[in-house]
Formats: sequence, structure tokens, C-alpha cells
Amino acid sequence: MTATTFLDAEHYLPHAAPMVLIEKVLAVSEQSACCQVRVSADGVLAPFLDAQGQLPAWFVMELMAQTVGVWNGWHAEQGGSAPRLGMLLGGRGLSCSLAAFPADALLTIRTDRVLQDEKLASFECMVSIDESSYANDEGREVMVAHARLNTYQPEAEELARLTQGISK
Repeated sequence: MTATTFLDAEHYLPHAAPMVLIEKVLAVSEQSACCQVRVSADGVLAPFLDAQGQLPAWFVMELMAQTVGVWNGWHAEQGGSAPRLGMLLGGRGLSCSLAAFPADALLTIRTDRVLQDEKLASFECMVSIDESSYANDEGREVMVAHARLNTYQPEAEELARLTQGISK
């Protein structure tokens, strides 16, 4: 991964608040991306927190997908293009060891490209949490979620047909 300075995640994603769930881009390389977000009542995840200030674990799939989106958007920008909307086809082997991510937890999301062709791609994704967020241990990151995401990058015309429900 590079030592490049990155813009906020929303710069690389084709959507806007409140649907941007990633705050910080740590690294992007040819094969991978690493992002972070804090579970905080005054952060980007605030609208999605439960009454205890926790983020339900089922949001993990979207955190992973948006990290893939950051990877894709950064690469598009390097080629002189704007971020494009992609589609999540599904995830395999999704596991998460927590029912909810605790308040103030710092989540680190990593994605590694496994394969890619013109439109389809597959990414191995992991989410880790600083153990001090939910235990008495400090400073150690623990992987709490894992999945392989399959994505599809439609052409602009194809996306317009899909989102309008028109087939030709």
C-alpha cells in the first residue's frame, strides 16, 4: 500500500450523505484498500446506531462494499474519471463475531481484489476492531468480520436501463 495522502471517502464514492458510511481512507493500492470509520453519535454512522449507540452487525456488508467502492473510485480518479456506481451481486462466507459494534469502536475495513475482468470483480474483505473497544485489552486489532464480495460494474447506458426498469 502507498504512503499517499487520501481525501475523505465520500470523494471516491458515487453517493452522498447520509449513505456514505466510511470516513477515512488509509491506503489504496493496485490490489487493495483500507478504510476506517468510528461508531459515534456525531459521526457518519449516527443515523444508523441503535438506542445504545451501537451499530448493528448487519451493516458490515455495506461497510465492506463501500471500501470496495473507495478502491474503485480511487482507481477511476487515477484514470481521469469520476466514481461510477457499482452493484453488489452478493457475498459469500459472511461471518461476524459481534451482534453489534460498540459505541466509540474504531472499525478498520480492508479489501483485497481476488479477481477482476471488465465488469465483474471479487474482493476478500475483513473488518477489525481495536480490542479496547469491547475488552480490557488495549492496542490490539482483532478481526471480527469476513466475507468475499462479488461486484458488477455496468456501463452507463446499462445502468440507466437497470435503474429505470427498461429493457431493450
